[in-house]
Amino acid sequence: MKLTDAGLTDRTPWQGAGYTLPSFDRNAMIEETKKNPQWVHFGAGNIFRVFPAALQQRLLEKGIAKSGIVVGEGFDYDIIDTVFAKHDNLTLMVTLNSDGSIAKEVIASIANAHKCDPSFSDEWAFFKELFTKPSLQMASMTITEKGYSLHAGDGSFFPAVAKDIEAGPEKSSVFIAKLTALVHERYRAQAGPLALVSMDNCSHNGEKLAFAVQTIGEAWQSRGFVDEGFVTYLKEQVSYPWSMIDKITPRPDEAVKKMLESDGFEDTALIITDKHTYTAPFVNAEAPQYLVIEDSFANGRPALEKAGVYFTDRETVNKVERMKVTTCLNPLHTALAIFGCLLGHTLISEEMQDPQLKRLVERIGYDEGMPVVVDPKILDPKAFIEEVLTVRFPNPFMPDAPQRIATDTSQKLAIRFGETIKAYLADPELDVSTLKMIPLVHAGWLRYLMALDDNLDPFTPSPDPRLAEAQAYLKSIKIGDTGPFDGLQGLLKDASIWGVDLVEIGMAPIVLSYFTSMIAGKGAVRSTLKAHV
Repeated sequence: MKLTDAGLTDRTPWQGAGYTLPSFDRNAMIEETKKNPQWVHFGAGNIFRVFPAALQQRLLEKGIAKSGIVVGEGFDYDIIDTVFAKHDNLTLMVTLNSDGSIAKEVIASIANAHKCDPSFSDEWAFFKELFTKPSLQMASMTITEKGYSLHAGDGSFFPAVAKDIEAGPEKSSVFIAKLTALVHERYRAQAGPLALVSMDNCSHNGEKLAFAVQTIGEAWQSRGFVDEGFVTYLKEQVSYPWSMIDKITPRPDEAVKKMLESDGFEDTALIITDKHTYTAPFVNAEAPQYLVIEDSFANGRPALEKAGVYFTDRETVNKVERMKVTTCLNPLHTALAIFGCLLGHTLISEEMQDPQLKRLVERIGYDEGMPVVVDPKILDPKAFIEEVLTVRFPNPFMPDAPQRIATDTSQKLAIRFGETIKAYLADPELDVSTLKMIPLVHAGWLRYLMALDDNLDPFTPSPDPRLAEAQAYLKSIKIGDTGPFDGLQGLLKDASIWGVDLVEIGMAPIVLSYFTSMIAGKGAVRSTLKAHV
């Protein structure tokens, strides 16, 4: 059982092993996509392969759609070579249900996939031509939250962004500049409007995308690379729908690999790329999934509502996103990530068996978050958080690791906790000083930055663009120190990390108190949790 077009020719062994195979004419889909592409997606990672790509497969299976998705990878090019090209752009989706049952389906909705960068001349020419097609309706992306960042903490452009601004569209290197360059090709060809759709797990993702693309466009216009009409086009003919996406897709798991091999499935190589992406020909994921998108598509859109997507207005998307990202899921995930790394856990489900950590996330969600949660109406916050805490996180068959969730924590704290703090500050009936668990997580991250677990053994923090910058504030702090830690004031005042100035709002003392407790010695993190949770 090989995951290739040729390997699917004999369907008998696949179906005999319980695999669901595509029933639509894949060759016809590829040909239609070539003639009339409607959807290009950037970011060839795991969540795309088993969520948006699976949604389009539903439309293809029902005969609602005729074309598939074109994929571009603008960062980790190894994914194209090691996963997509070798397997004819097919993915095996493995759904791990909380009752222990497993569903296996071959996803075949991707028409073609290429590296997206001017350094690959043929592939870049392909995307430039693609964007001149009037039929193209949307360019979506899953590029992670940091992919939209243009500026460093001091407000200056990151060096790579500054270089792209000075070099112009033809020499772009960061993804946002490449995307803007491709949209410029569409403008020059007068190919019509387009929707740019962020499907990344971050607050106000459409707004972030619009700001980034328009900032690049304006910078190029001021330097003479593009005309003023292009900037107007970006503002008036390109739409940037907001969205909320939710589906947990952990790294490919060794146990799943062995299970597939016992079926006779041969393509189970676990791959770590040079950019530290963990991938494989298969993707293991949970069953629950949510995608809510603002129905603002300048050139039409696929009928994804018939595959389970919620289309609504911006205000409702914002409410759903705030519900999930600031209260009902993401803050809980980050809390488990930080303390899981400190306490030696390697599975989120395992952490939910830890009484202190289970109680910690319950208090963050129910006690501190729910008083300011926004009810979007189309999803019930209480039902959502209940599913998270009783079904999704405890799922013993989901091999999701706190070390994965801890990636880019500096980019997440402001939204996942800062928004709740702001809501307390804005409500005259609430007192921000009543928040105890959120400051505990803040202190936990400070302790995490020391890169020593609770047994005082070194560990490697997960990748984070501001890790070294944040760690510099703690370089003189040792286990057993008692403060007053004046050197941390600069970090605690950095609203770009916390969402608020913790010193200004009076939260710094409790954070430092918890932190002091956590560095008292071996086992101090656990002792602090026991004392306060």
